[in-house]
Amino acid sequence: MKNLTLCTVLVIASASYAQTPTPPSGQPRLTFDVASIRPSLPIQHGYQDLKARADGYMATYVPVKMLIAYMYRIPARQIIGGPSWLKDDRYDVEAKADQKRTVDDLNTMFQNMLVDRFHLKFHIETKEANAYVLTIDKSGSKMKVNDQPQSDDMPMTFSSIGVWSGHRVPMPYFCWLLSQNLQDDERPVVDLTGLTGFYDFTLSFLPPGLPQEQLDQLSPEARDRPTLFEALKDQLGLKLVAGKGPVQYFVIDHIDRPTSN
Repeated sequence: MKNLTLCTVLVIASASYAQTPTPPSGQPRLTFDVASIRPSLPIQHGYQDLKARADGYMATYVPVKMLIAYMYRIPARQIIGGPSWLKDDRYDVEAKADQKRTVDDLNTMFQNMLVDRFHLKFHIETKEANAYVLTIDKSGSKMKVNDQPQSDDMPMTFSSIGVWSGHRVPMPYFCWLLSQNLQDDERPVVDLTGLTGFYDFTLSFLPPGLPQEQLDQLSPEARDRPTLFEALKDQLGLKLVAGKGPVQYFVIDHIDRPTSN
């Protein structure tokens, strides 16, 4: 993940953010059954990996800044403050729940682990800044509403490069994923669709910024896919344009190296 030096922008809101998600009344705080955090060995250099499982996460040679970005679904360039070791130190993490859990539950568990083991404290600031603004195209949304109960299925699967299959996807998650794929443009994706439900869809496009060696490995049909912007409009009925919007920044107030296992 790339880092971005934040330019000066107008602060339109600054809100305190709960350091641990508050569980519903009468419900226990969600934590992993097993949580191992160890400094990575130097021999692992270059093998950065973060994998989600039905019952937890496995990370190898991953910086803490990447973990925060993934678990709070915010691009790393929008994480401000904190010591330099956030991006320099690497860790191996094995976090496992007592059973299969939903993606949201697993993310809450990991957020709680960051608070408990790293003593993370932060707040969110919202600023008007350059962004990609996502709205509904004049043709209307073509995504299928999914009203099924929450499940432990991953909301997005990737059958091949540039082919996404969404199952019960909320728009904040989708915008975060779009931001990850457009991070070279240094513009986060801001959701102004007004869509508040969960949606099923398939999206097929030629990913931006693919290196030539990966392009050469694609089939002629894959290389002829539309751009991400075209695919969003034609396949999902969504419009993505460069502009300005309310961008959230994750401001770190305090963090320590992790406590021992």
